[in-house]
Amino acid sequence: MKTYRLGLTGSIGMGKSTTAAMFAVEGVPVWDADAAVQRLYASNGAGSAALAQVFPEVIIDGTVSRPNLRAMIAANPATLDQINALIHPLVAADRTAFLAGASAPVILFDIPLLFESGSDVLCDGIIVVTVPVDVQRRRVLDRGTMTDAALDLILARQMPDAQKRARAAWVIETMDLDSARAAVKMVLQDISKRRQDA
Repeated sequence: MKTYRLGLTGSIGMGKSTTAAMFAVEGVPVWDADAAVQRLYASNGAGSAALAQVFPEVIIDGTVSRPNLRAMIAANPATLDQINALIHPLVAADRTAFLAGASAPVILFDIPLLFESGSDVLCDGIIVVTVPVDVQRRRVLDRGTMTDAALDLILARQMPDAQKRARAAWVIETMDLDSARAAVKMVLQDISKRRQDA
């Protein structure tokens, strides 16, 4: 039977990484787009090499400097399209390698910009994680690594939460861990039933 490809997305601060970890605990192999980018940006990573050719100022000791990258994008937002053109094919190759090695009834694609990047077409079903806007903002700013302005810039690039929820097969509220875990189990039971009925 064909592996069910489950997409997981949600705006920043909505609890996506925590929810992905819950699926992993349930035995679901998880491909994490952010982790793939981290590997690509590491010393001698393919992403570091690609960016060094075009934006050498963002490379420090062979590694992509996230602060330098953010500063460059803030100064000239148009550079983001150039970065994406370089990095997205490498991310896609990483995902293809994951798929080649994954053999499970359900696998999970953890992709922040699932809809924005068009990656939703790779999925058999999509989960959107959500919380109220005030909770989202508090979560992000409480991390102490981002300003209000930086958060607004990120949110401006992301599809509004309501639009994401409208396109999802499942919506998981992440206000508390217990209800999120219960929702994860429910989604997996639902998929198992769908696979049996297919």
